[in-house]
Amino acid sequence: MPEVKVRKMIVSVEEICHEGGPVAETPLKKASCLAVIENPFAGRYEEDISGFMEDLKPLGVEMAGKLIEALGGSPDNIQGYGKGAIVGEAGEVEHGALWHVPGGYSMRELIKDSMAIVPSTKKVGAPGTRLDIPLTHTNASYVRSHFDAMEVSIHDAPRAKELVLALIMSTGARVHNRVGGLDSNDIVGEDGLR
Repeated sequence: MPEVKVRKMIVSVEEICHEGGPVAETPLKKASCLAVIENPFAGRYEEDISGFMEDLKPLGVEMAGKLIEALGGSPDNIQGYGKGAIVGEAGEVEHGALWHVPGGYSMRELIKDSMAIVPSTKKVGAPGTRLDIPLTHTNASYVRSHFDAMEVSIHDAPRAKELVLALIMSTGARVHNRVGGLDSNDIVGEDGLR
């Protein structure tokens, strides 16, 4: 399969102290790691593209490691995650789907107790396209307090023949969450849902 050619990587951290209510005792941190890579399938239809997922795995692990470091250095700090891709205009949305396995499993490899599916989104767009990536709890998808999202973009990417690959992580629940549902302290941990 083709070589993974990275043009740039960006790591960004948000620290949320309040959402209009009282200041949180511990601020919520959300971080994104974006990698801009060459799309080896841009401009043509290629029948078999799935092998490129294996080639993307080392990049996924590197990006997940950068996020863990940005959020305090320990996988134990991570409570939420998500992934996404923006495909440049000479590509197709299926090229973004190549990120499902390497993006998701890289985070699950470094966050040992994670059982929940990693939520995902993808789209085709021009440089500066914004993407809302969903966040859910790492161990149980039904933990409502951790339903969240993070918006990502890069002003000069993706160019027509590029992909923007994104991983996001968070350190906890939404600030001021109060809509009930399964609490993170009540996770059973059998199926990645509850």
